[in-house]
Amino acid sequence: MFAWDIWIAFLGYAVPMVISPGPGNTLLATTGGRFGVKDSLTFWSGFEAGNLVLCLIYGLGLSRTLHLHPEIHPLLKWAGVAYLLYLAWGFLFSSAKAPESDETGLTPLGFWDGFLSVALNPKIHSMILVMFSQFLISGKSLFGQVILLTDAFLIVCVVCHFPWIYGGQLILGRFRSASALRLQGWIFGICMVLVAGYVAWV
Repeated sequence: MFAWDIWIAFLGYAVPMVISPGPGNTLLATTGGRFGVKDSLTFWSGFEAGNLVLCLIYGLGLSRTLHLHPEIHPLLKWAGVAYLLYLAWGFLFSSAKAPESDETGLTPLGFWDGFLSVALNPKIHSMILVMFSQFLISGKSLFGQVILLTDAFLIVCVVCHFPWIYGGQLILGRFRSASALRLQGWIFGICMVLVAGYVAWV
């Protein structure tokens, strides 16, 4: 349905947008560092499920709604800030109460945590909105184009998100003592606060 030049342009847009640092990738690296790749799979599944749902919603029509009602964007932005601060609290609280052992009592983030981290991320909303506005071709089947672009976008997401999770595990997962886990909790919590501040600022 799409010519090769369209796919090349699509990859030129999607890959840098998906792999670049941002709230989502920071959170993926954080979960990888704290829990490892295996225990991050449920969170990662929810994260990609959120991308799938947003692609279908935007591709099949919500983009028009946001153009007509721009007041929705600030609501989404501040909900995302609140959720990031909630995650920060979880990391900071686990560090404050961590015992002198290799466990902090913090359980791995779940499917819905991943889903909400996408649903409340303004960067991802904007990225998907722009993707469909740029690459949908008028006069051709809307549904077919949305499915193709969604499939391609999800492949890019999986390929580009794995290095963030694995990198978090590789770099931070080596430090598993009680003191190192407490330090990680503080670092991850502060990172979430900084990301929340960035989202609030832009």
